[in-house]
Amino acid sequence: MSVKIRLHLMGTKKRPFYRIVVADSRARRDGRFIEEVGYYNPITKPAEIKLNDDQIFNWLMKGAQPTNTVRNFLSDAGLMKKLHEAKLAAKKESKK
Repeated sequence: MSVKIRLHLMGTKKRPFYRIVVADSRARRDGRFIEEVGYYNPITKPAEIKLNDDQIFNWLMKGAQPTNTVRNFLSDAGLMKKLHEAKLAAKKESKK
């Protein structure tokens, strides 16, 4: 089962609101998801983004793949760098 971290559209017409969710890649965009890990509100100025860093990092370490938009959010929050450093540290530990 391939797992993605992606946006789940909520809100109404012309007033979008997104939840950031962990979902099976085969599930519909607004269908069933495994866990909600944050939200994104593009209506507010500046856009409001809330991420649950611990849950997202846990899913990334398990192999979940973020979509391009979510990857940008995670990069801005510093989570992608943290993930990269953790994987490098784990690789160095396994070589010893």
